[in-house]
This record gives sequence, structure tokens and C-alpha cells, in this order.
Amino acid sequence: MKPRLADRPDTLAWLFLLPSVLYIVVLVAVPFVLAIAFALSDVSAGDPSYDFVGTRNFERAFDDPVFWKSLGNTFVFTLVSMVLIVVLGKVLANILVADFRGKWVIRFLVLLPWTTPVALSSISWLWLLDSIYSPIDWVLRELGILGAGENLYWLGQPGLAMTSVIAVHVWRLTPLAAVIMMAGLVAIPSDINEAAKVDGAGYWRRMFEITVPLVLPVAAVAALFGAIFTFTDMAVVRVLTRGGPNDATQVLASWAFYRGIEGGDVAQGAAVALFLFPLLLAAAVGILRVVRRIEVG
Repeated sequence: MKPRLADRPDTLAWLFLLPSVLYIVVLVAVPFVLAIAFALSDVSAGDPSYDFVGTRNFERAFDDPVFWKSLGNTFVFTLVSMVLIVVLGKVLANILVADFRGKWVIRFLVLLPWTTPVALSSISWLWLLDSIYSPIDWVLRELGILGAGENLYWLGQPGLAMTSVIAVHVWRLTPLAAVIMMAGLVAIPSDINEAAKVDGAGYWRRMFEITVPLVLPVAAVAALFGAIFTFTDMAVVRVLTRGGPNDATQVLASWAFYRGIEGGDVAQGAAVALFLFPLLLAAAVGILRVVRRIEVG
């Protein structure tokens, strides 16, 4: 008797994997190959004909001071955001696993920044950080921190603009990190904490000798996801500052978009965007190695 499809695990495995494989091929592999092809050509919005030019677009990127500024801003944006996201995510996860009345409502509210469309939430922050009518400035004036009629111009000064972009991005991604770490905290056997309490270990000792080591692999995974989302994100920068003032908040993803899409230089935009791949690959490999060492150790 010929076995039914449900009794053939090898065939079922391929059938279940097929949608994921198609998704990766169509939405990741094909655009990546096209980006490489465009980066080695002179394709533009005005002239879509393909002419091979070798590494000329990469040489132009190296000669562009905005590219180097965007690269530096990308590292600052990613590193500062990741430290804050992991730390605040851990703090928030500890709060969410606590047993208190109404915790399900709090969990729902905490997830709202992540579930809200990025463009919508960024537009809300654009109003909150308005140079003239900012409610944040109004509160600071009422508290006496700012003088009458004084404004901070959050998005008009280079330092404050980068701080604002990082703050909004951290506000968006911290709930995701908190949920991931909350799963790690819930998975810790209660017997371990109870035994530590019996031995006289206080809260902070249990935190740093039990909770943190056991949650580190999960925190590293949260950091990996956050790094990928942060390194490739341009929505917050585009809505809040459009890379300004004077390219002070320009990152590689936004600069590739402005050169390739808005500027019409598709080849140059593809070349700039390709620099994201080796940097992301190095970050992913580094984080995964740390996770493996933690699990083995």
C-alpha cells in the first residue's frame, strides 16, 4: 500500500519549508542579486539601459564625504540604540513578569509602540518635537527649565537631532526586546530562585548570579534582532529629519534611498546600500558566536 502524504515526513518537511524558501528567494535573494547588478552598472532613472562599469560606483561612494558621515552615524545610531534597547528591555521584562493587578493591560500598552505603524508613530513624534509648538518644550518651560519663549529646536541642532532619532527608535524597539527577554525570564525554573532564597541570596545577588547569566542567550538574540532592525531602518530618520540638519542624522539606509530613489542615481544608491550587507553579516556572526559561547560555557 502506497503511504499517504501525511505519513511521508520527508515530503511534508519540504512542503512546509517551501513557503519560507519562496519568500526568501523572491523578497531577499532576487533584490540582493539585482542590487549587485545595479551597483556594477550606470543605471539611472533617466537612463535604465544597463552598461557595466565595474567598481566605479563604489569608488564614487568612497570619495563622497556624506557616505563616510552616514557610515559613522549608522554605527553611533546602532550601538547607542542597542545598548539602550537591551538594558531598558531587561528592566521592562522584569516589570512585566511581576505579578500585579492589571498586568495584561500594561503588557498591551507596552506593545503599542511596536505594533503601531512606524510612519504613524514617527509623525506623532514629529509633532511632539516641533521647533515652535513642541509640548515637550512647553512642559520644560512650565517647570522652569527653559525660559519664557525659549525652545530647544530638537530636530534643528545636530546633537539634539541625533538624540531625538535614537530616542524614538529605542521607544519603538524596546517592547520587542522586552517580550523576547520576558520569555527567557519565564523559562527560568522557579526552583533555582527558591533555592537561592533559602541560601540567603538577596534580590541583587539573585539578579546578577542567576537571572542575568540564564537570560544572556535570549538577550543576545534580542540584540541581534534589534541590530538588524536598527542598522537597516530609515523610516524614523526620513520622517523626523530627512537626514538633517546638514546630514547630521543621515544613515546608510537613508542615504542609499535619497541617492538611488529620490536622486535618480539607481546604481549609486545600490552601491551604498550594499555596504549594509558585510556590516550586518559581521554583527550577526559576532552575536551568534557570543550566544554559542554562553550556551557552551
